[in-house]
Parts: sequence; structure tokens; C-alpha cells
Amino acid sequence: MKTSRLSRSAIAVVMLVGVAACSSSSDDSENGVRIVTMTAGLTEAVFALGFGDQVVGRDLSSTLADAADLPIVTTTHDVNAEALLAVRPTLVLVDEDTGPDEALDQIRATGVRVEMVENATRVDEIVPRLERVAEILGAPERAERLAEVIDTDFAELLGGDDLPVAPRVAFLYVRGPAGVYLLGGPGSGPDSIITAAGGIDAGTDIGLDLPFTPLTPEALVEAAPDILLVTTTGLDSVDGIDGLLELTGVQQTPAGKARRIMTAEDGLLFSFGPRTPDLVAGLRAEMIVQMEKVAQ
Repeated sequence: MKTSRLSRSAIAVVMLVGVAACSSSSDDSENGVRIVTMTAGLTEAVFALGFGDQVVGRDLSSTLADAADLPIVTTTHDVNAEALLAVRPTLVLVDEDTGPDEALDQIRATGVRVEMVENATRVDEIVPRLERVAEILGAPERAERLAEVIDTDFAELLGGDDLPVAPRVAFLYVRGPAGVYLLGGPGSGPDSIITAAGGIDAGTDIGLDLPFTPLTPEALVEAAPDILLVTTTGLDSVDGIDGLLELTGVQQTPAGKARRIMTAEDGLLFSFGPRTPDLVAGLRAEMIVQMEKVAQ
């Protein structure tokens, strides 16, 4: 059976993990490095680079299956310094959104090393973040190998011709019980995923200038999305597709009239890691399926 190029990022991750597991002379293992990752993307990066067995804690947003049993060291999305210090870390990886600052200062005051890694919200930022994490972990060569595969995956995906017309896709960030309804725009993260998959980010296309803008019927009608993209938990929070269609303005869009709804797992959609090429490929295939639906 021929291996598809779009699955090779995942294969490369497995190979790197295997190499790391077989290496009994790792300096990090000898020094007892204990890592806590504070974002989903950082968790993915550390595991992809073969250091997953040294992760002792994670944040709530990290939904990578291999990290599922690790202690959560955040309260909602805020750092819980006591919970974090309880897992006895020697290295904490954070990005610019990690906080509160008081908790990070408390952690640094104990002598724990805290390293800042710039957040990634575009597909072209995946490799630089991997390289930064690999540099911190002292294994830059691992990032080089993984970067080659990721770059190849995206190059092949962008060269495909299986999506004849670029659909307009709007990302809706919805949290029903909290009353949060937002339309994604430039810098949201999903805008880059949509573009990489071959679509047009509808929020960006109508001139939104913020990553997220309060959702209004007027904005939806102007965006005129052919397809709506939501997270799996977001869709669940509004009781599924029927509940989403009840939001004001949704049924007036081409997407609403034809019930064209795509979902992506929250942690994966915003992680921007080695699994992202497979996510993009899956969304591209789903766009083709969705565009075959006609208005009811």
C-alpha cells in the first residue's frame, strides 16, 4: 500500500519518538529534566520532538491523546502555581498569552527555568516554533528533520487541484452557555487553516481587522459563507447543527441554507503543530463534500 504524503508528518513524529526512546545516553534524561507545557501547541511540539516522556504537566487546552493522563496545572486557562510546582518541574514552556504574571513570577522565584516561546497562529509559524522548542531542549537536529516533512506536506497540499472552486468559509467561535459568539478574522488562527485548505476566510475577506469580532446578523450576511467552521465543543455548546442554525443570521447565509457545517477538534485546530497538515488535508476533503450539498 502506498503511503500518502499527507500522513508523513505523523510518521516522522513516530520515528523521532522511537529514536528518542532508544537513546539511553540523552543528556536530558541524565539530568532529570521535567517539563511542563502551557499551551496545546507547545505540548504537541515537545511530544513530536521525542521528549514526551519527560513532560510531567500540561495546561487544560492540551488535548493530545498521549498527554491525556498528565496532571493539569491550570485553573480554567490561568496558571495554578501551586499545582504546577507540585509536579516538581525543572522547565516550564510558556507563550506570550500564558498568565497571570504573578503566578509565573512565583514559579521563577523557586528557581524553575521558564522559557518563552512565541505563539503560532499561522501555518508558516509551525516550523519556527518547533525550532525554538528544539533549541531549548538541546536537540535542533530533530526539528530540522521534522521541518522538512512538514514543509513537503504543505507544498504538496497547496499544489492539489481537487478543490475546483475556493469556498468562502467563516469560523465561528461559539460558547453557548457563556453567551460568547464571535466571527473569526485575520490572525484568529483558523483563518490560516482555512486558507491553507484552499478556502477563503470570509471574515478576513469582508475587511475585519481583529482576530475575533462579535457575531452579528449583518456581519454574517455580508460574509456570505458557503461553509461554517466551528470547534467540536463549540458545536456541542449550542446543541449541535440545529442549535447553530438557530443563531440569528445563520440561516440567511448560503452555509445555513444548505446546512454546510464543518467541525475541528479544539486543541488540534489551534495547536499549529506536526498534526496540522493532516488537519488541513481533512478539512480540504470535507470542503469538497460540503459543497455538494444544496440549499434545502
